[in-house]
Amino acid sequence: QVQLVESGGALVQAGGSLRLACAASGRTFGPYAMGWFRRPPGKERAFAAAITWNSGTTYYADSVKGRFTISRDSVKNMVYLQMNSLKPEDSADYYCAARNGDFVYGPSYGGQYHYWGQGTRVTVSS
Repeated sequence: QVQLVESGGALVQAGGSLRLACAASGRTFGPYAMGWFRRPPGKERAFAAAITWNSGTTYYADSVKGRFTISRDSVKNMVYLQMNSLKPEDSADYYCAARNGDFVYGPSYGGQYHYWGQGTRVTVSS
């Protein structure tokens, strides 16, 4: 079993930055593909970013491309989401997810992830 714990959510002004962190523990970690998803208030969960564990290939939703950066530290079993130039529409609960092995479907398909964290809230004020 793998446990994922997110942190770093906060209230921030538009144009600001935040870095979310996801700590993975449990079974020997890796190789896992990791993703960040978000659920805005009253809306469906949506893909934000993903990274493969071994090669570090990254993927981004169009809405965050150029502003968000996903990275991982395989020694510390951590995944990060650096969020810059934040907009009010980025306000959401952000979830870290892990998939055992490489992506079978596109990284945005949430159903292929095996483990999920509890989420951390990001609120961007205008």
